[in-house]
Amino acid sequence: MLARFNRNYVPAYLDDFFNDRFFNQLDSSTCNINTPAVNVSEDEKGYTIEVAAPGLNRKDFNLEVDDDILTISTEQKESKEEKKENYLRREFNYHTFKRSFRLPETVDQEQIRATHESGILTLSLPRKEAAVENSPRQIAVE
Repeated sequence: MLARFNRNYVPAYLDDFFNDRFFNQLDSSTCNINTPAVNVSEDEKGYTIEVAAPGLNRKDFNLEVDDDILTISTEQKESKEEKKENYLRREFNYHTFKRSFRLPETVDQEQIRATHESGILTLSLPRKEAAVENSPRQIAVE
């Protein structure tokens, strides 16, 4: 990775060395901080946020709204211990992420709903009734 960015300073033959998994901080197999992909879409009824979080269950998510900020977070802790006759092996993993979104004034915060299916967390953020009624309209040019 370093060799790709600093080609003038690092010889090309070191590419394999610096692209090794040990040096690649963004490799998910060596890094415990994973930020899931998020899709945000809008239609006439409101907004939809989809969070790709495979391996997580609905109980793993914490969703809260505070001062027009929607925060989606999760925290996972896992530990393993293996005891044998002449050694003890302990491992632990800690995964966390947090994403925040500023909600527009048109979102009805009391009606936000979340579902989880097949590794996708889907949030539905409906518009307030007044916002739906006052939505933009097309004007024909004569």
